[in-house]
Amino acid sequence: MVQVKIMSDGEHGNRTFASKFIIVGFEVVRELQIFLFALFTTMYILTIGSNMMIITVVILTRTLHKPMYYFLSNFSFLEILYTTVTVPKMLVALLTEEKTISVPNCLAQFYFLFGLGASENCLLAVMAYDRYVAICNPLRYITIMTNKTSGHLATGAWVSGMLAALPPALWISSLSFCTPNKIDHFFCDYAPLLKLSCQDTSVGEFTFLVMAWSVILGCCLLTVISYICIIHSILRIPSTEGQKKAFNTCASHLTVVSIFYGTVTFMYIRPNSNIRFALDKVVSIFYCVVTPLLNPMIYSLRNKEVRDALKKTLIKWKYAFGEESAAKANTRSNKDIGAIKSFNLL
Repeated sequence: MVQVKIMSDGEHGNRTFASKFIIVGFEVVRELQIFLFALFTTMYILTIGSNMMIITVVILTRTLHKPMYYFLSNFSFLEILYTTVTVPKMLVALLTEEKTISVPNCLAQFYFLFGLGASENCLLAVMAYDRYVAICNPLRYITIMTNKTSGHLATGAWVSGMLAALPPALWISSLSFCTPNKIDHFFCDYAPLLKLSCQDTSVGEFTFLVMAWSVILGCCLLTVISYICIIHSILRIPSTEGQKKAFNTCASHLTVVSIFYGTVTFMYIRPNSNIRFALDKVVSIFYCVVTPLLNPMIYSLRNKEVRDALKKTLIKWKYAFGEESAAKANTRSNKDIGAIKSFNLL
């Protein structure tokens, strides 16, 4: 049961304030809800598994102990957290039709969703800078991108993203939310929350839009500048083979950047008056569920070093498990032989 509070308001008399929200989610027939639950559960498990695989391979493979793959493992960890913020609650709602969420939990979901998303923005810009140094200043790459520098850049991306999400989260937490308390989305997004507010939100909307422009377009601009310099340097390479090799080192990152900024820009770089929640749900599914699944596939399929390391790791695991199974089988066989001999002696 959804709780409400009736409080007195000086201008409008008594108002009913929500202490819980109802997340509308996907308003479809029960059979389709079960199908969506199975589909999104499978995608979520694959997302967690594939991103964990990349992190594990980078940690275990010495040849991947480079800044590029250090940033990639950070990005994979961000993707795990980012999708975990929204998908489990969505799956519960699809399976059990338990669609309520408390106001504090909703605000926490909003903060971590935008904080982790902003961190991804910053980290993609850092990864673009890493590729710029590698291609435009190859002789100085080792001295510029030291382990200490890489650690500082990654930490800066995480901290910057989480701090950027703090002002809008604090501002939203100060609002009062009136009934009807239905969030027309499958998670606590910015625009649906503003729609439920009892107060004037025009100033907050403008502030959020400015911040979204600053974070998303700022990081995007840094990434574009890096790639303009990268392309200019690649075109100056005399051999076609050299150009191809240089471009392959950043092709996977460029693909991820294009997908990421395409969906995020559509969602947040626009006035709230132009929002259509039905379309937003489809786009949100893409960047909350589909993109985190595609990213590790893009990096593993397009990057030869990651592919080779993944194959070697899988072969090692196969032999390790094979030897363990063989040892258990030999132990079992020896016990059986010993039992037979004891029986014969009797």
